[in-house]
Amino acid sequence: VDLECTFTFRNSKQTYSGIPIIVANMDTVGTFEMAVVMSQHSMFTAIHKHYTLGDWKLFAANHPECLQEEENSHQWLHDSEFHIESHVAVSSGSGDSDLEKMSSILEAVPQVKFICLDVANGYSEHFVEFVKLVRARFPEHTIMVGMVAPALDGEAKRELFTVSAGDIFSELLVPSY
Repeated sequence: VDLECTFTFRNSKQTYSGIPIIVANMDTVGTFEMAVVMSQHSMFTAIHKHYTLGDWKLFAANHPECLQEEENSHQWLHDSEFHIESHVAVSSGSGDSDLEKMSSILEAVPQVKFICLDVANGYSEHFVEFVKLVRARFPEHTIMVGMVAPALDGEAKRELFTVSAGDIFSELLVPSY
């Protein structure tokens, strides 16, 4: 069974191929070590936000295979699109210091083309505005947005997705009791 899929993202226009499984950006799960293993199997890791800029530079130097990018690597891609082989995302909260740290990482390690913005209340107006700000600063990056509340109805989710300018949305799935 071939589980690999190819996606072209609405806002970033990047094309990604891989198995659509993303390791969460929790501090004990979304690690560089996990990214090395998962990328060998074409799976994705949202790296937790507690790594320093120095940690990211070291990871990029020691594991370039996790951060590959090929421009127009397939004939079916449009001229302006990139085929992304990178299987990692930098994670950030929605504070000013979070934005500053994420910006520093993306500047120092330009091979990172995915951003994971993850907060407890992904439907708040503050967060929507933050996603718009990140989109304006990083228009060619693919942005993952979470956590979107499962209680939002379909129309509210569509509006959030349209307004926020994200590319991938995660929804907290909670059991019904």
